This record gives sequence, structure tokens and C-alpha cells, in this order.
Amino acid sequence: MTQTKKNNLPFRPKEHAEDYILTHILSGAYPPGSVLPGERVLSEEIGVTRPTLRETLHRLAGEGWLTIKQGKPTTVNDYWNTGGLGLLNTMARYGEYLPQNFISYLLDARAAVLPSMAFQAATNSPEVISGVLERTSSLKNTAKAYTRFDWELQKLFARESKNPLAVMLLNSFEVMYLALGQFYFSHQKGKQTSAGYYELLKAALQIGPREVASLVRAEMIKAREIWSEINDLKPS
Repeated sequence: MTQTKKNNLPFRPKEHAEDYILTHILSGAYPPGSVLPGERVLSEEIGVTRPTLRETLHRLAGEGWLTIKQGKPTTVNDYWNTGGLGLLNTMARYGEYLPQNFISYLLDARAAVLPSMAFQAATNSPEVISGVLERTSSLKNTAKAYTRFDWELQKLFARESKNPLAVMLLNSFEVMYLALGQFYFSHQKGKQTSAGYYELLKAALQIGPREVASLVRAEMIKAREIWSEINDLKPS
């Protein structure tokens, strides 16, 4: 039987095996510390060949989801402590399984990192940032438009900080941010707050990098508070 994704497009065998294993891990069916079924049993259960399963298991082990040892059962890791950016990038595709506090943790991390990027960007290329901010005068009042612009602004801070690792760090969160941003900016408060932030950012650039960094930090903290407010409005 052909397996399909949520958008009704067919899964390839490797994708299907990965989806099966990760949904079972993230849903708690395979909790940290548990042992996966043997290759023969698991391959039959998933409906893929053993070589396909083996390749998938090794890829997931490389990201930190699993531990594979020769001659021993494959175990599920405490992936919060063993994973890295690759694991987060994969996790971004499984938003319905994210832990309750995950977004708050993500926003806290952004508040800690983005102001430094903004400081360096404002030091290196204030005129480039100003040019991008001029586009806000024609920004459409839609969740999609705000999400895309806000993400491009954050990537601009990373790029103009001239730190290539900053760019790679943000790239790892793109899929997740674009999905979450659609929800955040579907609420008028999210759009209004960000519109005010963009205007303040224009003025801060005229003062200097420290003012920019201070404003970005305050805005990131405010965004976390707004996220908590609007997230409480989601139907249970």
C-alpha cells in the first residue's frame, strides 16, 4: 500500500520510515530510554526493506535521536540533550508534536542571540537595514506578508553581522519560524506591535548600534509575551 503525506503526496520509502519513527518518538510511543523493535520486526511494521530502515536509523542516529551499537538494541535518546541544529531542523516539520514549552524556549533563545546580531549589523551596514525598513510603508496587512518580512529582517541582521555561523543558525529555524509566524501574525496585535517596532527601529538606527540592540532585545521579550497571550486563545 502506498503511504501518503498529509498533503496527499506519496512518501518515498526513506521518508515514510523516518516519519513513522519520528512520530512515534515525538508522540511518546517510543519515549527516551526505550528500545526500538528489531530490524526485521520494525521493517515489516513500517513496510520498508531492512536496508532502507537501516539507512534511516543511521541518519536519525547522526542527528541525535537514536543510539546504535553493534550487537545491541537501538535505543531512543533523550534528544534534548543529544541533538543539535540538525535535529531541530527535522523537528520543525513535526509542529503538532512539539512540547508545550518549546516555543517559549525558542523565543528566549532568540532574545538572547538576535540583539548581538543586530548590534553588529547596525555597526557594519546601517544603510542596508534602513533601506529594507523603508519597505514597511507598503507592507500588506496580512499574516503572510508580515511573517515573510519579519523573517527577512532577522536574516538580514544575521547576514550583515558578517558572522556566517549566525546565518546558519537562523537558517535552521526557517521552516519552523515561517509556520509559527503565520499564527502569530494572524492576530492583529502581532502585526500592530511589529509595525510599531519597525518604526522605532528606523529611529534607533539614527542613534547607533547600542540603541538598535536594546530595542531588538526589548521587542523579542515583548513578542514572547504576546505569543503567550495569543497561544492561550487557541482552541483546546
